[in-house]
Amino acid sequence: MNRYAFETRLFAILRWVVIAFLVLITLFPFWYMLMLSFTSIQDLQLHPGRLVPALDSITISTYVDVLRPRDAGGQGFARLMLNSLIAATAATVLTLLLVIPAAYAVSRLRFPGRRQLGGLFLLIYMFPAIILAIPLFVAFSALGIRESLLGLVIVYIALTIPVSIYMLRQYFDTIPPSIDEAAIMDGATRLQIMTRITVPLARPTVISTGLFIFMIAWNEFLFALLFLVADRDLWTVSLGLSQLADGIEISKTVLMAGSVLLTLPIIIIYAVAERGLTEGLTAGADKG
Repeated sequence: MNRYAFETRLFAILRWVVIAFLVLITLFPFWYMLMLSFTSIQDLQLHPGRLVPALDSITISTYVDVLRPRDAGGQGFARLMLNSLIAATAATVLTLLLVIPAAYAVSRLRFPGRRQLGGLFLLIYMFPAIILAIPLFVAFSALGIRESLLGLVIVYIALTIPVSIYMLRQYFDTIPPSIDEAAIMDGATRLQIMTRITVPLARPTVISTGLFIFMIAWNEFLFALLFLVADRDLWTVSLGLSQLADGIEISKTVLMAGSVLLTLPIIIIYAVAERGLTEGLTAGADKG
């Protein structure tokens, strides 16, 4: 075997070794969290290092405890997850309705300051969110929407608009302008071009942007704590999980069950949206 063939085979083996290692260190924490969530605290104390619980010791009592309402002795996560779902879904839908036409305008229309505007979106996103906390707290208190999911949704929209516009604008720029020109020749308006041509072609990017917005809103903690801490009925799941982590009397198995409930919706949504993310974009669209 010559040196080239040896190196080729060696690197082919090393590639799979590296991939397996990265997959292992990525999935192991989630696997351990999942296994602990189906383990009773008594079994965990007896076998703290067990990675796979015995079949006869698997329990769903941790999930029952986490999801059960507080007035029934549980942690009330069902209500918290509903609050998070409402806030994250509303923020995602409303943000997409705003950023799609904005990104299309920045990509396709010509106006003074167009180039600088794209960089401004990223510049705004570079500022830490804590800078907005005090002004928004004061403003929302004056408007009477601070302790409400409406105020939280507005915050999430403000947080995600800049980078969402940047993401969509970058993709819209890759769609050949000749497609728009052909549609204009056929009498289509800008609105028709955007809704019937550009957005369908950019569907994978729109979906990925929506996933990004949803994940930000679902996992966000700072503003949820700042605005909703006084009213537990409006808490999001991230606030509830923080309470579990700080609770002295809360077992780690219950905490792991809450962590799984925080993580699982993102995984499910991504799995459902995967087909849309991987479909072809502009294949055959521009005939020249």
